[in-house]
Amino acid sequence: MRAAQLASHPWCVDCMKRNEHVPATEVDHILPHNGDPVLFFDENNLQSLCKTDHSRKTAEEVWRV
Repeated sequence: MRAAQLASHPWCVDCMKRNEHVPATEVDHILPHNGDPVLFFDENNLQSLCKTDHSRKTAEEVWRV
């Protein structure tokens, strides 16, 4: 799933919103799956992000920043 996501969506979606073309290196679950296999394997729940944006999003989810 990771390889397919990055192949079909190679740019970081958050960077694209800022008109920046940064290659995505991470595949992120839009809605945290929290162990739910339905959300985990839902291809519509995936987005491509760069390392910086993925780390920021994860920190916000974990620390509620």
